[in-house]
Amino acid sequence: MSPVLSAGQAEGAPHFEAVTAGIRIARPDGGRPRTRPHRIRADKAYYSRAIRAHLRRRRIACTIPQPASRAWAR
Repeated sequence: MSPVLSAGQAEGAPHFEAVTAGIRIARPDGGRPRTRPHRIRADKAYYSRAIRAHLRRRRIACTIPQPASRAWAR
């Protein structure tokens, strides 16, 4: 988990890169923690092109459902 503080009613999507940058996954046998998870699961609010491009650049698989308002374009 990687907490990031922001304004009370601010959206979470603009802070997504800061959150993923703070991820540290401990290794069971010790050593340096991993900073890139295998997969990220998020809700529909995080289905933006910028977030998916960020995850592709970092080679992180994602499971983000597509909002119904964007499904008609496919």
